[in-house]
Amino acid sequence: MELVVNGITLKAVDYNENDKILTLLTAERGKITAGIKGVKKAGAKLKFAAQPFCFAEFVLAKRGEKYTVINAAECESFYDLRTDINKFYAACSAAEAANALTYEGDECREIFYALVKALSDMCNAGGNQPLIAFLLDVLKKSGYGISAENCAACGKPLAGENSLRFDLDAGAFTCGECAGTGASRVTYNAIRKAEGKPFERDFITADGEKRALRLLREYFSHKLNFAFKSLSEYIRLI
Repeated sequence: MELVVNGITLKAVDYNENDKILTLLTAERGKITAGIKGVKKAGAKLKFAAQPFCFAEFVLAKRGEKYTVINAAECESFYDLRTDINKFYAACSAAEAANALTYEGDECREIFYALVKALSDMCNAGGNQPLIAFLLDVLKKSGYGISAENCAACGKPLAGENSLRFDLDAGAFTCGECAGTGASRVTYNAIRKAEGKPFERDFITADGEKRALRLLREYFSHKLNFAFKSLSEYIRLI
């Protein structure tokens, strides 16, 4: 049985001498694990399909419960992401988040298209804003959305507040008098900007974006119980 899907290579792991095991995020079938043979050989026909972030039409052969890539037609390589170390780790962070939030056999078309857009935006505009926007978007699509409105505990407006907190359990900003860990005004505004909401322009800074990414890393780890290694490396670099 053959299956044709549009997919992005999220992860490639060495297997045997010349083969790899790919984790693909597909528009049609969600996440799929598939073997691909001979791609570590020089001049291998399908070598491109095992590259990070490869967006292609994959032809898969299914035998029992196992898939093997037997052909692929590249749609977009996102080559620029592999030539700039900051962009590379931003893209790795997006792919790692997509991998953590999806499951084999579950339809996840919205996350697939969000990832395609994020990778394209990272090629054109760098990593910070596209990555923050992507992480917020896929968290929301997965039922873990972050609230950056009024205090989630008492309802107090947070605009103009210097003392803020963030409740990891609720995924929401709170005022300095309510429950949560310490958060900053620049973090709050960086997240509101990425969500397309009104924000205080004087509190949009590079440090605020970095703080927002740290908060998102902690939130992912808290909710999904995994070490967000790519995002930790990206934060170290910027």
